[in-house]
Amino acid sequence: MRRKLAAGNWKMNGTGAALEELDELSRMIGTTALQVVICPPAPLLYRACEAAQDSIIAIGGQDCHSAAAGAHTGDISAAMIADTGAQYVILGHSERRADHHESDADIHAKVKAAWAAELTAILCIGETAEQQQSGTTLEILATQLAGSLPDAVSATNTVIAYEPVWAIGTGKVPSLEQIAETHDFIRDTLITRFGETTGNAVPLLYGGSVKPDNAETIFRAENVDGALVGGASLKASDFAPIIAALDRA
Repeated sequence: MRRKLAAGNWKMNGTGAALEELDELSRMIGTTALQVVICPPAPLLYRACEAAQDSIIAIGGQDCHSAAAGAHTGDISAAMIADTGAQYVILGHSERRADHHESDADIHAKVKAAWAAELTAILCIGETAEQQQSGTTLEILATQLAGSLPDAVSATNTVIAYEPVWAIGTGKVPSLEQIAETHDFIRDTLITRFGETTGNAVPLLYGGSVKPDNAETIFRAENVDGALVGGASLKASDFAPIIAALDRA
């Protein structure tokens, strides 16, 4: 049985006052077997870990450098993230790939750095609108998985998040058939590369305009084990219904 996971990516949103949402979220979701992760901006990591210490919520970073230390002004290492008490880190998000020109090789190195710091990597993959319209979605996903994902994958050190770039923050959501097709393809690709046991154990998340009113439908797909949620994770009142939908799935 794969673990179900609901992860919230706050992106560049929130100050200290936003951490009150963690208490509210914990209160709203109560007891659950799900793994719930919140990834706030880096300046909030330590305080978020303190705020979530006695709850079921785990904390994660939004990116890390591939180096353990060095002259990299403005960057944060995986060890620094782990030192705050965080357990996860998002890597390869489309906004990092596009805005910071991160290549698959860059992300590959970051995933290895995350593992070395004993963080679980939430590896993001996904196609642009142009790639989707040209019918190359599965080819793009295969290339990103091959280039971004190192060999030492396990069910505890890696989560894969499929986020169609054209759906992030746009309100557009693929059909259930499209979501199922991409997640089935990712699962088959993992099994082919890592074998049945590992390939079937790695959690797969869907991300891209996930909202309380569409989560139930999205979670019907067999190989969707959870969601990576952006804007709807900023408020407990929006994120809690998504978590509840996953709990019922």
